[in-house]
Amino acid sequence: MSEDAVTDHKQPTVGSVALSVALYTLARLALVVVVAAIIMGVGALVGVEVPLLVAAVFGVLIALPLGMVMFKSLRLRVNGQIAAVDAARKQRHDDLQSRLRGSD
Repeated sequence: MSEDAVTDHKQPTVGSVALSVALYTLARLALVVVVAAIIMGVGALVGVEVPLLVAAVFGVLIALPLGMVMFKSLRLRVNGQIAAVDAARKQRHDDLQSRLRGSD
């Protein structure tokens, strides 16, 4: 998949990057909660009481690689937006430097 297909057609702003990062973070946290709930639910079904802290730790460990696969499109969108914002910032910086040197 090309980078243009991953990013939005309009130039991303810092605000849109922040929104995408927040969405990706919430999706990853929700996955941790779901995995921890499944661990606790399966434990209850087999008659074992799983402490919340243990379920949360295993939820994080399981959700880390699972989230990389499940939310690949979100991750690629965030990476593309960050790269576009960084490239625009670098272009503005280079333009400013050339104007300060007096060469257009």
